[in-house]
Amino acid sequence: MKYFQEAKAHFVASHQHPINQFLHHLTNIVAIAAVVFLFYDWRLTIVCLVLTQVFALGGHAFFEKNEPAFVKYPGIAILAAMQWSFENWFGLRQVLQQINLSKN
Repeated sequence: MKYFQEAKAHFVASHQHPINQFLHHLTNIVAIAAVVFLFYDWRLTIVCLVLTQVFALGGHAFFEKNEPAFVKYPGIAILAAMQWSFENWFGLRQVLQQINLSKN
């Protein structure tokens, strides 16, 4: 459990740029779609898996300018990413917070 908490803390720390966060939430949604498409057409699953890598690695290369969390925590970083997205309702919570801040 401690290892997972360390991996999640590292994941959160390496995903501070808002566009990178958005891309990673999108990546997690597409990853879930990949699992669903596995039962429909495996080729769509492959397309989804390629897109997840493009979005995630692109976010780090162009916006965050750091290495992905899975480099330090292979495997477990995927679970940390999913938990992070679920905790943030796949980015919706952050959008709602921004809307509330702009109203005040």
